[in-house]
Amino acid sequence: MRVLVVEDDLRTASFITKGLKQEGFVVDHAVDGEEGLHLATSESYDVAVVDIMLPRLDGLALIEGLRRQGGLVPVIVLSAKSSVNDRVRGLQAGGDDYLVKPFAFSELIARIQALIRRATSVAEVSSDRKSVV
Repeated sequence: MRVLVVEDDLRTASFITKGLKQEGFVVDHAVDGEEGLHLATSESYDVAVVDIMLPRLDGLALIEGLRRQGGLVPVIVLSAKSSVNDRVRGLQAGGDDYLVKPFAFSELIARIQALIRRATSVAEVSSDRKSVV
């Protein structure tokens, strides 16, 4: 499974990347929104973890750009912004889940696994429907 982490705080990014690799994921890391959007639209990922407050292109604009370009990768918004309005904006921009910093790594893993499981189930149902026709 392949994960894109878009996080400008190098300490947080290192913590996430190291933990995901220990869980068996292949991880790419982008330090700003432009690099993150480029990777998300040019590579194949099972899930993306995107911070909101990023240099060059904020996380919401990254997600909106990804969705405008037809990107279907599940996205977990990871942000210190914790108000209901912030969470709603993240989901309305195209995020599939929203996790507030600070967070428990075990919760991040569980949310990643849930998104991958749902995406895989949808793909299997679509595949089954095509073969029935």
